[in-house]
Amino acid sequence: MTPSSRRTRVPPTPGRPGLLALGPVEQLRAGRLGRRLVQLLVGLLLYGASLAMLVRGTLGLAPWDVLHSGLVRHLPVTLGQMVVLASVVVLLLWIPLRERPGLGTLANAVLVGVALDLTLAVLAEPSSTAARIGLVVGAVLLNGVATALYIGAQLGPGPRDGLMTGLARRTGLSLRLVRTCLEVAVVVAGVLLGGTLGVATVLYALAIGPVAQAALPHVLVNLRPVGHPHGQSPEEA
Repeated sequence: MTPSSRRTRVPPTPGRPGLLALGPVEQLRAGRLGRRLVQLLVGLLLYGASLAMLVRGTLGLAPWDVLHSGLVRHLPVTLGQMVVLASVVVLLLWIPLRERPGLGTLANAVLVGVALDLTLAVLAEPSSTAARIGLVVGAVLLNGVATALYIGAQLGPGPRDGLMTGLARRTGLSLRLVRTCLEVAVVVAGVLLGGTLGVATVLYALAIGPVAQAALPHVLVNLRPVGHPHGQSPEEA
């Protein structure tokens, strides 16, 4: 989200090899699994909580959540449940693209939506405009850090990330262009369905990449599995 999360380029260095291109089995065998599982869990729960903060800020939602909020108007589900359902649909789109989900991919599909609904149940909408603005800014910052945490665990991309990279590989287009087209498409579809669009949507779209990129080097788990002595850094989305 998802959620939508980003692959960010981290150049390999002697002390920090960068993101590795690992298959599902390699992800589990790459070492430091306990630390990575905890980091993945924390990242996904914080990601869902940050999306709920945007909802309570009432100034707009993340691009994919504009679509989710529109769909909720027509289906008897909560926003978190809609995030999970949409993730499952997106994962089905991986099949013709020949993308392979990792443990983190499957956890992302479920835990983000669960955390979103749980946070909405305990977080009230602020009464003042200043408080709503603060909540939105905090949500974007938290979302960027949460994105870095779960990507840095190196246990597989989120469902929407995999759709983006799969489409880029099959079409030959850049990741940045594919991401932009996807997010514009889901925002337009969401608005047509009655979804929530606002200034926070624009802030999220502009800030989430730089925030996640700044945070990722500090939380990226250093892995050096056999066959990847120096690491591989995927192209920045």
